[in-house]
Amino acid sequence: MKNAINWFEISTTDLDKAQAFYEAVLGKPLRREAMGPSSLAVFPYDPASNGVGGALLCDPSAPRPGSGGTLVYLDASPSLDAALARVTPAGGQVALPRQALPPGMGFFAHFIDPDGNRVGLHALA
Repeated sequence: MKNAINWFEISTTDLDKAQAFYEAVLGKPLRREAMGPSSLAVFPYDPASNGVGGALLCDPSAPRPGSGGTLVYLDASPSLDAALARVTPAGGQVALPRQALPPGMGFFAHFIDPDGNRVGLHALA
């Protein structure tokens, strides 16, 4: 086992709105895919280098969006502050401002996305 996580999904009821929000916050495009009845917007990752992938998931059988579920941390590199500055203009809310981790481990913060999901951001700077 190389990673504790190998895939994650963040539920949404409006994939277009959620994709626009996450693309604005992270400054990176997401790729649309369909899997049976599910529609996804996949976060960028590199499976060839054992990167961990994940997606926004819009499916009637998916868990309902909300702040009480599992907390996922997205890579906000190169700058946590830059990503956090884009949360509110994109339609989200900063729930926990920048917090320092032990030396060398970087910083993290939490936001609430337009669907009410609480999501973490992490970066070394």
